[in-house]
Amino acid sequence: MELSNRINMTPTHLIIFVKNRIPGQTKTRLAASLGHEAALQVYDQLLAHTHAVTAPLPCSKWVFFSDYLEEEGLWERGYRLEVQQGGDLGERMYRAFEHCFSEGAQRVCIIGSDCFELEIHHLQQAFEALKQQDVVLGPAADGGYYLLGLQEQQPELFHNKVWSTPDVLADALQDCRGLGLSVHQLPLLHDLDDLQDYKRYQQRLQKS
Repeated sequence: MELSNRINMTPTHLIIFVKNRIPGQTKTRLAASLGHEAALQVYDQLLAHTHAVTAPLPCSKWVFFSDYLEEEGLWERGYRLEVQQGGDLGERMYRAFEHCFSEGAQRVCIIGSDCFELEIHHLQQAFEALKQQDVVLGPAADGGYYLLGLQEQQPELFHNKVWSTPDVLADALQDCRGLGLSVHQLPLLHDLDDLQDYKRYQQRLQKS
């Protein structure tokens, strides 16, 4: 308990959005090619990778589940668990950021659990950049972003948006320019959403 309290007093917070492991509702685009069971196994690998990358970070770590809490498993030690609140992705992210800022956070980053190329140095770079920059964005190859970091809440980045399109990153950058916010961009990385991404993921595993 003492360790948990000390961790949560840090000014840097990491939000991890994960989906509950519901067969038939997880990695549906990949499941169309591999089947639901295989897609679920791939997602388990992505969750394990996300945990391995984030566990060493000396910051407050929050896991926000899509539907309900899973209090046992990967995230039961060193992470605080919540359920995502809100309608679309933008509202859910906005509320998660609001939650962390209300806890006294000064720098907050959010990631998903689909980026198999994400490494701890990307997260370290993001938090370091937030000491000087208003916003950090991690561009994803599909036109979205795998990471968003903020020094303070920015409602305009979340509201009245169309998500899961190739224009998500470009729209965010345009919003930042319009708001006069300084932006640091991380290296371009790939998420794992479909069969082509899965093949890229397999190649990466073979090289390692």
